Amino acid sequence: GRTGKRQQNEVGIHAVRGGTIVGEHSAIFAGNDEILEINHSARSKNVFAEGAIAAAKYLVNQESGFYNMDDMLG
Repeated sequence: GRTGKRQQNEVGIHAVRGGTIVGEHSAIFAGNDEILEINHSARSKNVFAEGAIAAAKYLVNQESGFYNMDDMLG
């Protein structure tokens, strides 16, 4: 919703959703005369469901508190 030039220390974020796209994510690092792009593409929602189930299985055996992905994967 905001238009115009960003401040020098501000990071721009843009999101587009449409059609039957399940999950396409790109991180673009643009500088003078060069671009580095990292992409991820999910073909179904199964990959997200599997992650949610793995997280639930981890959390069910934990004490109350805050956890992150490093806790689960470690």
